[in-house]
Amino acid sequence: MSTTTDNHAALCERLKACDVRPTPQREVVLKVILEKRDHPTADEIFARVKASMPTISLATVYNCLEALVSGGLVRQVNLERAPTRYCPNLHEHAHFHDEHTGKIHDVDLPDDFVARLRQILPAGFDARSIELNFRGKAAAN
Repeated sequence: MSTTTDNHAALCERLKACDVRPTPQREVVLKVILEKRDHPTADEIFARVKASMPTISLATVYNCLEALVSGGLVRQVNLERAPTRYCPNLHEHAHFHDEHTGKIHDVDLPDDFVARLRQILPAGFDARSIELNFRGKAAAN
């Protein structure tokens, strides 16, 4: 079996496991997000997908992203007034937004820290997810 066929099968199974109907468009959008892991915007994803699927529309990319987010395959990252970005890292983590370069980096959060964050919620509240963003600039190399 070729690597392309293996990748197709793996993407198909990943979509099915999350109750997302596999389509060629959803597969290629997911593949693009998983390949680079740089928190791309919908426009950036669209440009990357166009290389292998020239007839895809921006609306289709948005529809694919909505399905992938709803299925829990990717997460939306929202930073104030900036365009939504997409992250394939599904583990609890924070994001560091480098205001100098515009890049977004994943920041691992220890399990005990996440548990502590959940404990400080008022009684009767249960957070489905936690979004924690840091802003600043990366240390000089």
